Amino acid sequence: MTDTLAAAAAAIDGGEWCTALTALDADPGTRDTAEGLELLASAAYGAGEFERAVGAWEALHRVCLTAGDETEAARAAAMVAMYLMMDTGLMAPVRGWLARAERLARPHADAPAHAVIAMTRTYERFMCGDMDTAREQAALAVELGERLGVQPAEVIGRVAAARVEIYDGNIEVGLAGLDEVGALLMSGAVDPLTTGMMYCELICAAQGLALHQRAHEWTDVMERWRHGAAFGGINGRCRVHRAEMLRMTGPCDVAEEEALGACDELRPWMRREFGWPLAELGMIRLRKGDLAGAEEAFLAAHEHAWSPHPGLALLRLEQGDVESARALIHDAIAHPFDVPSKERPPFGELRLAPLLDAPVSIAAAAGDVATAQAATADLASIAATYPSPSLLASVALARARTALLDGDVEQAASAATASINGWTDVGAPFEAAVARLVLGDALERAGRSEAARLERTAARTSFEQFGAGRWAARAGGLVDGTSARRRGDVGRRGVFRRDGDQRTITFAGTSTTTRDLKGYRYLDRLLTNPDREFHVLDLVSVEAGTLPTSTSRDEDMGLHVLDGGLPAIDDEAREAYRRRLAEVDDDIEQARRDNDMGRVALAERDRDYLIAELRRAVGLGERHRTTGSTAERARTSVARSLRYALGRLRDQHPELAVHLDRSIRTGTYCSYAPDPAVAVEWEI
Repeated sequence: MTDTLAAAAAAIDGGEWCTALTALDADPGTRDTAEGLELLASAAYGAGEFERAVGAWEALHRVCLTAGDETEAARAAAMVAMYLMMDTGLMAPVRGWLARAERLARPHADAPAHAVIAMTRTYERFMCGDMDTAREQAALAVELGERLGVQPAEVIGRVAAARVEIYDGNIEVGLAGLDEVGALLMSGAVDPLTTGMMYCELICAAQGLALHQRAHEWTDVMERWRHGAAFGGINGRCRVHRAEMLRMTGPCDVAEEEALGACDELRPWMRREFGWPLAELGMIRLRKGDLAGAEEAFLAAHEHAWSPHPGLALLRLEQGDVESARALIHDAIAHPFDVPSKERPPFGELRLAPLLDAPVSIAAAAGDVATAQAATADLASIAATYPSPSLLASVALARARTALLDGDVEQAASAATASINGWTDVGAPFEAAVARLVLGDALERAGRSEAARLERTAARTSFEQFGAGRWAARAGGLVDGTSARRRGDVGRRGVFRRDGDQRTITFAGTSTTTRDLKGYRYLDRLLTNPDREFHVLDLVSVEAGTLPTSTSRDEDMGLHVLDGGLPAIDDEAREAYRRRLAEVDDDIEQARRDNDMGRVALAERDRDYLIAELRRAVGLGERHRTTGSTAERARTSVARSLRYALGRLRDQHPELAVHLDRSIRTGTYCSYAPDPAVAVEWEI
């Protein structure tokens, strides 16, 4: 081994990925050898340069082919497929590289590439919903991994086999298999990349079954493990799981920090699956009562071909648009999310379970007994097949809401109490508080007003501790005997509502209608979150239609502001996308020859996604688009837009302009901080 290779290998062993890249790049002749390219692939992946890592495996494949080494060329092709499967969710290119690997490895019975092919094929089939083939390939991956000494294949095959058992209905067998692998991972006997990916699988399997306590335990294990061990996209995935757990347990602010941190960390890694942390961010913001922020996150998730439901449908319900909420959730259930993913159940009843509580909530608001009954029955059927404390608590709450709609207050109170007990047992205070509100309604209708007040007071306290301000205000209004939040006798209500390109404004008894402005859209975000500081990049994202690139926290708190002016995808990624398009076209052609129209449909979705990504990244005349801007430019832009908007208000609504002049704080961080003595409840 040359000095360059030895230095790079030592740096990789120590987790010094950039040091390894520097050493390899300083010696291109060595870097571009078979040994150098494999080290380059590992170093680039660890350093967060995903496309460069995949490109190194592709280059290694070509080098080995040129040298006539078919077994190593097959292994490199299988590794390309594995990395694409882990981080892109694009199955058509995965299938293409697996076909190359299989063709090259076929004459060589004992080539380790066979084990890598089997483990990758297992998850390609699993993610596409072909459980029969996934089961066969998982068994083959275990057998080949043991026989050929490829431990990742054995471990991944065992996890996939256990997950298939679960989807076959053999839940205890599957969970026992996952626990066995979990014990192996905790022993430290498995390489870090496989360990991190499989910890993620254990958590996803538990969440798919709504076994939140088990998921929480494995998330804690993964969190302790990842410090100093995880690399690549594993840290970001772990943070998404922590955000998911914090969405259940609270507090909301910490959950949002984790979700935003996960988005920042996963940007270089995930393609389609980037919608996963975005949707989670939306759910957290929805619970906080940040409706504008929730909408940004849900729409961004949708842009990444990820289902934003049930969150987006529930957001429409919170916004008072019951008909849109009903239409969205009906469509989501009729056409469930089927983009290949390890993060959600790939097929069958389990993928519907997270959706079915929403139509009951929406039907309750609409007074639609028939829909509530049907959705409750469907959810109960799933819970009977895949029982878990969380699913049973969801079913109990759905039954309570349905009974309340039907006028059976005794049944509603009994079912709501069961739901409260279930959610309390699993450590989900937000859900328990929601169930308390339903119980309060049932008790109120039964004439037990004092008992209803106790439940609503307990709910308000839970929501406040959780950080769900909008829900706390709702519960408080019920306690006070009114649906509106009370802020004392001097409190007032205001309207600052956008209708198309017009804005309706009401304040202090005076109303006006005016043309909408960019500065008014910034004010929307501030007015709905009094006393909360927003970084200017977060406000700019509202207008740009993108996610925030900062966390609204100072650098000295351990978080950072991501500077802008960066390409939406870099040159290396852009060229990789174009190569993937060619691979997708090949897969479509092969699928049509085989008359496999299901595979054609999946590949065409891959193609549509890649084309959309390239269009977003390239402007007119092939000019590269950029994301974000510098914080200073954003600060100047936001301040200018707000000043202009307030100037227009002085002409159209002087009293509101005076109030906002006193209450709006601008700078790198902006906020709406009104005097509590003149607090306003805004309708946006």
